[in-house]
Amino acid sequence: MGMEPVDVGPDGSVALARPAADAASGGRSMAAGALLCVISISCAQFGSALTAPLIGAYGVAGATSLRLVVAAIMLVLLTRPPVLTYSRSQWLGAGLLGLTTTGMTLCFFAAIRHIPLGLAVAIDFLGPLSVAVIGYGIGWRLVWPLIAGAGVLFLSFDGEGWVGNLAGVLFSIGSGVCWAIYILLTKKVGAAFKGLEGLAMSMLVAALVSLPFGAVEAVQALSPGALAYVLGLAVLTPLLPYALEMVALRRMPASSFGILMSLEPAIAAVAGFLILFQPMTVLQMFGTTLVVLASLGASLSPRRA
Repeated sequence: MGMEPVDVGPDGSVALARPAADAASGGRSMAAGALLCVISISCAQFGSALTAPLIGAYGVAGATSLRLVVAAIMLVLLTRPPVLTYSRSQWLGAGLLGLTTTGMTLCFFAAIRHIPLGLAVAIDFLGPLSVAVIGYGIGWRLVWPLIAGAGVLFLSFDGEGWVGNLAGVLFSIGSGVCWAIYILLTKKVGAAFKGLEGLAMSMLVAALVSLPFGAVEAVQALSPGALAYVLGLAVLTPLLPYALEMVALRRMPASSFGILMSLEPAIAAVAGFLILFQPMTVLQMFGTTLVVLASLGASLSPRRA
C-alpha cells in the first residue's frame, strides 16, 4: 500500500504538497468572495432601481421612512441588541451614523426621482472615491476624482441635451457627501459594537429620525401587496448586501474588495436600463467607463505608491 506521489516529498514528508493544495483552496475562496461581492453590488443597485415605484407611490420621504423602518425592525429582531447596556460613546456613534444614513437615503431617493439611476450613482460614487484618494494622501491621486468628474459630464449628456437637472445633481452630491461620512463612521461604529449590533442600532436611529418625514402617511396608505414589496426591498437592500459583503471580506483582501466595488456605477447603469428602461448612448457608456476606471485606479494606486 503506497501513498500518492503528490502527497509525499523526497524525504517522506507531506509538506511539499501543502502549498499547492493551499493555493487551490485560496483561489476557490477568492473566487467565491468575488462572486459574493458582485452579487452584493447587484442587489444594492437593482434594489435601488426597484425602489422607484415606491418613490412614485409614497414620495421620497415616505419611501425613505418605509425602507428604513422595515430594515430597522428586521435588523433588531435578527441581532436583538442589548440596548440598555450601551455606553454614551456607543450611542453617540450609532446616532451619528443613523443621522447620516437618513440623509444619504433621502438625498439618493430624491436624486433618482429627478435624474437617471446611472448618473445618480456615478455622482454619488464621487464621495467614497474622494475618501479613498484623500485617505492615501492628496498628491497626484487627485487625478482619479477628476477623471470620474469627466465621466459624470459625459453621463450627463445624451448627445442631444443634458439629461439631468440641477435638483437631481445637487441631491446626488448630497448623497455622496453623506456616503463619504458614512464610510468614515462605519469603521468606528463597527469597532465599538459586536457583530451587526452597530448596524442595527444605527438603522434604528435612522428609522426614528425618518418618521417625521412621512412614515405615518405612507403606512396609512400601505396595502398588503405594497407591504410585501417593501419587505422584499428591505432584504434586497440593505440587509442582503451587507451580509454578503461581510462574508466576502472574510474570503478576500480588502484591496481586492475595493477593486470589485469599482463595478458599482456600471451595474447601476445596467439596472437602470433593465428595470427603469433608461437607455444609454455610446457617450454615456464612455462616461460610465471613466468613472469605473477612476475608482479602479484609486483602488490600485496605493499598492503602487
